[in-house]
Formats: sequence, C-alpha cells, structure tokens
Amino acid sequence: MTRDELHAAALALPGAHMDVQWGDDHVYKVAGKMFAATDGAYSNLAFKATDIAFEALTLGGRAIPAPYLARAKWVKFDDLAALDADEVRGWLATSHGLVAAKLTRKDRQGLGLT
Repeated sequence: MTRDELHAAALALPGAHMDVQWGDDHVYKVAGKMFAATDGAYSNLAFKATDIAFEALTLGGRAIPAPYLARAKWVKFDDLAALDADEVRGWLATSHGLVAAKLTRKDRQGLGLT
C-alpha cells in the first residue's frame, strides 16, 4: 500500500481526520480518538484490531504488538509498502468501527454513525 492510498482510505471513513503528533507521526482519528497511526515517512502502520485479529496477526508473525498500545489490542506492521491495499482498507474500517463504537451517542450522531 502506498502513502497516498493509506491517507485516502483513512480519511474516507466517516468523521476521520489526521493530526501530526509526537514529532512527525501521522495519527488518524475519529472524534479525537486514534484508530490508526504511521510515521511521517509512512514506512509502517499501527491500528486497533479485534481480539481475534490481534491474536492471528501477532501469533502468525505478520505483525507485532504495537509498542505502548498492545494492551489495547493494537498491532504494528513494519513495512506499509508490503501490505495489500484492500486488506489494509478492511483493517482501517474495522479499527475505525471499533473506536467509533466507544464514542458517546451524541458524538456518533454528530458524525452520522447511528
């Protein structure tokens, strides 16, 4: 997946926006809550995963538990360019959905997620 494909896929999700924080990390959020992140060079990708996906991706060796966020079931891929674009779009949509589901009803309504 390319930098532009990741950026477009993440921002196409309802209410998604991108902030630059922690130096040059690009963090994708919904209502201020992170659902994916990459470094400024877009060389890696981290996102929130379901419990089953977290286990499958980390135990299968495809990804590692994301530093500082593993307890929240985040995974990290070290090579964004090696990932299949359609697969990443699905992971981003799932991650966005997991985070959006935890928002208040008011925030979800404001984003048109109800």
